[in-house]
Amino acid sequence: MKARDGLLSLPMSEDNLQPLPEPEDMKAALSGALPQFRQIQWVRTIASTNASLMELARADRGQLARPWLLGAHLQEHGRGRSGRSWQNREGANLMFSCAFDVFLPPRKLPTLSPLVGLAACEALRKLISPELRLNLSMKWPNDLQWRYAKLAGILVETTRAGASRLSPDHYVAIIGMGINLDDARALSKSLNRSVSDWSEIAREDPSAAQVSPSLMVSSVAQAWYDSLNEVTAHGFDFLPERYAQVDALAGQHIHIIEHNRIIQAGIACGVDTNGQLQLRTPAGQIGVSVGEVSVRRRQEYPE
Repeated sequence: MKARDGLLSLPMSEDNLQPLPEPEDMKAALSGALPQFRQIQWVRTIASTNASLMELARADRGQLARPWLLGAHLQEHGRGRSGRSWQNREGANLMFSCAFDVFLPPRKLPTLSPLVGLAACEALRKLISPELRLNLSMKWPNDLQWRYAKLAGILVETTRAGASRLSPDHYVAIIGMGINLDDARALSKSLNRSVSDWSEIAREDPSAAQVSPSLMVSSVAQAWYDSLNEVTAHGFDFLPERYAQVDALAGQHIHIIEHNRIIQAGIACGVDTNGQLQLRTPAGQIGVSVGEVSVRRRQEYPE
């Protein structure tokens, strides 16, 4: 294994997955599946799909209607939460970002992070056989896990809409996602934590083995589109109940970590309508906001 320019060069796997189509074929498949998306692009290499859409949103002159989707076979400077780099290899990761117009007060923008994680988890569960779906869950604020090992990460960033701004609460949300298709064993060793990939699911589930990369992307993008429309129209009252169906932390003793320091500890008990993680502590129940925070089950963190 060799590191080059901040990227990890990983060995090829022999697992039989649906291969990534050529970029132009990926674009064609997604354009057919997502007719409501006004701009869809898929490229072989890019610095960062989130950064590219953010730059485009901030330069918006009112000429391009959203939503947009941008994906890449390889990201040279992909990012996760807290500025962490996203390790990837062409064919081993599915990486894409979407830009959506959202109409929400600023105090509600952090709630988008658990919302889109929930929507993505629900969408991918539908691609797995019913008897195995509960193995796919969500770790607050929005990591997707297969049997408690990280399968996918999501980064949500927002900016004010540009010249096409329609109201004071008009923002553009850039949502980026990276799904591990392969390389879980090598990544687990490199990162010193449990990582999973779609090939693990496919080995157990013939239905998952038949899922194409474009179907994964279009299913998640459609779920984001539908969920954002729902909260714009009806608010976030549904969030705690739906989140409970995918919650990987429910009932777990957990630590809240910030800057490598434990700042809170308690028992996880879902989220509220603001998307805040609820902790039951000796002093009572408290809410933890989405931000530069890492959540780990107690047995994963050294005492």
